Amino acid sequence: MRFMNIRVAGAALLACALGLAALAQNGGHGFDTSRMDTSTSACKDFYQFANGNWLKATEIPAAFSTWGSFNVLAENNRKTLHEILDEASKNAAAKAGTTEQKIGDFYATCTDEQKREAEGAKPLAPYLARIDKIKDLKGLESEIAYAHREGIPALFGFGSGPDFKNSSMEIGNAGQGGLSLPNRDYYTKTDEHSAKLREAFVQHVASMFQLLGDDPDRAAKEAQTVMSIETRLAQNSRGPVELRDVEKQYHIMGAADLDKLTPHFSWEDYFAGLGLPKTLQINMAHPEFFQAADKLLVEVPVEDWKTYLRWNLVNAAADALSSKFETENFNFYGKTLSGRKEQFPLWRRCVSATDSNLGEALGQEYVRRAFTPEAKARMQTMVNNLLAAFHDRLAAADWMSDETRRAALVKLAAFGQKIGYPEKWIDYSRLSVARDSYAANIIRASEFQQWRDFNKIGKPVDKTEWGMTPPTVNAYNNWLRNEIVFPAGILQPPFFNPAADDAINYGSIGAVIGHEITHGFDDEGAKFDPAGNLKDWWTPADLKNFESRSDCIVKQFDAFQVEPGLNMTGKLVAGESIADFGGLTVAYHAFEKSLEGKPRPASIDGFTPEQRFFLGWAQVWAEKYTPEAARLQAQSDPHPLSRFRVNGPLSNMPEFAEAFQCKVGDAMVRPPEQRCQIW
Repeated sequence: MRFMNIRVAGAALLACALGLAALAQNGGHGFDTSRMDTSTSACKDFYQFANGNWLKATEIPAAFSTWGSFNVLAENNRKTLHEILDEASKNAAAKAGTTEQKIGDFYATCTDEQKREAEGAKPLAPYLARIDKIKDLKGLESEIAYAHREGIPALFGFGSGPDFKNSSMEIGNAGQGGLSLPNRDYYTKTDEHSAKLREAFVQHVASMFQLLGDDPDRAAKEAQTVMSIETRLAQNSRGPVELRDVEKQYHIMGAADLDKLTPHFSWEDYFAGLGLPKTLQINMAHPEFFQAADKLLVEVPVEDWKTYLRWNLVNAAADALSSKFETENFNFYGKTLSGRKEQFPLWRRCVSATDSNLGEALGQEYVRRAFTPEAKARMQTMVNNLLAAFHDRLAAADWMSDETRRAALVKLAAFGQKIGYPEKWIDYSRLSVARDSYAANIIRASEFQQWRDFNKIGKPVDKTEWGMTPPTVNAYNNWLRNEIVFPAGILQPPFFNPAADDAINYGSIGAVIGHEITHGFDDEGAKFDPAGNLKDWWTPADLKNFESRSDCIVKQFDAFQVEPGLNMTGKLVAGESIADFGGLTVAYHAFEKSLEGKPRPASIDGFTPEQRFFLGWAQVWAEKYTPEAARLQAQSDPHPLSRFRVNGPLSNMPEFAEAFQCKVGDAMVRPPEQRCQIW
C-alpha cells in the first residue's frame, strides 16, 4: 500500500533538497556541442544557447512528465537497483532476516501480478471494517490515531523532528494535512484550469469508491463529501509561500494548551493511541488549522467522516492493490495532474517501492556496486574546496558587519558533512518481510516506519541518520543539524566525472556543493545558528540589508512567465534561487582559485575554461516538461523551472557577462541598478 510516513509540513521544509541530476556527457571533456543552439546568442538566452538543439530534438518519454539530465542518471541508477533486486528475488533460499531475503521477498511480491489481481481490494477489508464500526466522535478520534500509526495520512500530519530551539532533542510535531491535491491553492483558485482539475478529482474519487464496490450514485455523493471536507480543510490551511516561514511554525504546547486549542479532540487519547506519553509536549505548527479542524469534527456528520476515512485508506493503498486501482490512481495523479501518458513498467514501480520502504537495506548493496572509496575521497576534496571558497566570500562581504561576519564564519566552520552513504545503517530486524502478499509487506513496512518515527520523540537526535537513500540523485542541507549531505546516487559519472574537464566539474558538482552550503545562508537557513537552533545571530542593520538583497531575487523570479497568466512565485522559490546564485558564485571563484599557479587550460571546441564552467551548469539543467508538470512545479515546488535556474542567476553575474562578452542591454545582463548580489 502506498502508506506514507506522516511528516509535518514545516519539518519537511528543513531538508532543502536541490533536485539536481547528471548530464549525459559525451567525449572526455564533459560538455556536448551537439546539444547547443549557437544560432541563439549566449547573451540573449543562455539556456537556449546551451541546450537548444537538445530541446528541439528531445521528446518526453510517454511514462514521464519531465525529461532531462536528472532522469538520465536516475534511470541509470534504477537499472543497477533492478539488477540487485532481480537477483535477490530469484534467491528464495536466502537466509531469513538477511538484507537479501528482505529486499528479495519485497520485490518478488510486488512483481507478482497474479497474486495481486487475485487479492483485489481484500487487503483493505480489516481497515474498512474498523471504519464501518465508528459510531461517534470518540470512535472517530480513535480511528484517526490508528490510521496515523499505520501511516495513512488522515486529517492532519504528526511525526517526530528536532525541536527548532533545542535541536539536539526530538519532539512531536503536529501540522496541517488531510488534502489529496498538492496544496491549498488547488482548492481555492477560481481560474478555469483549477476548476476543471477539481472536477476531474471528484470524478477520480467516485471511480475509486466504485472500485471498492459502491454503486455509481452512492460513489458520486461520497466523492462530493470528500471534496467538501477537503475544501474546508484547505480554506484553513497555509499556502506554499506561508509554509516556508519556519518562525511562524513554532508553537510549543502542553496538555492544557492543546485542550484549549481543540476542545473536541483529545490529544491525551491520541497520544495514547500512538503509544506515546499522554502528557506529551509538542510543537503545534499550524494552530489555526487545528482550531478549524476541531470545529469540523463536530459540524460534519460522523457518517461523512467515515466516507473521508475510506477515501484516505484507498488513496493511500492504491498502488499496492490490483491493476484497476493502480490504473485509476495513475489516470488522475499521473495523467491529469502531471501530464504523463503511460504508466511505468511494473519492474520500475517495484524498484521505486523497494527503495522507498527498504531504502537503506537496498542501498547497502547499491553502494558496494556503484560507489568507490576513491569517489568519496575526491568528493571530500571538492567539498573542502567549496567550503574554503565560501569562507573567502563571507570574509570579503562588504555589506556585512564584523559582528555578523564572525557569527557566520562560526556557523560555516561547524558544518557537518555526509558523503555517499550512512556510517550506521537502519536496523530492519524488527520488520518482517515475507512472500505472502505485497500489500501485507507494505502494511508491515509502513507500520515499521511509523514505529521508528514515533519512537524518536523525547530522545536525543541521532545525527548519523540520513534523509535520503544512497541511490538518490539529489543532495540536501539540513538546517536543524547544520549539515550538507550528498548521496552516492549523484556522485558518479557522468555528473561527478573525474575524466571530465575541471571547469565542467566545478560548474556541475561544484555548483551543487556550493548550492547546499548556501542553503545554510539562504532566506530561511540564515535563521538557524551553528548548533541548528532557530536563533537570531544577525545585527538588525545586517538583517535588513540581507532581506533587501534577498528581495531582489524574489522580484526577479516573480517576473518569469511560465505560461500566459502564470508566473513563478518569487517568495516560493527564493531559498532555492538564492542557493543557486550563491552556489554558482562560490563554485566559480573556487574554480578560478584552482587555476592559480598552473598553466591556463586551453580552449576546447572553441570555448574558454570560464565559458565551459557556465556550460557545465546550463547543460546539467537541460529539461523538458509537460504543460501540466510545469504548472504543477510552478504552483507547488520551491525549485524554479530549469530555464529560470540557468538564466536567472547568470544574468546577475558579471563573471558570466565577461566570459561571453555580454554587455548592458543584453537580456542576459541585468542593469546595474537591478542586479542582485548576496554571497
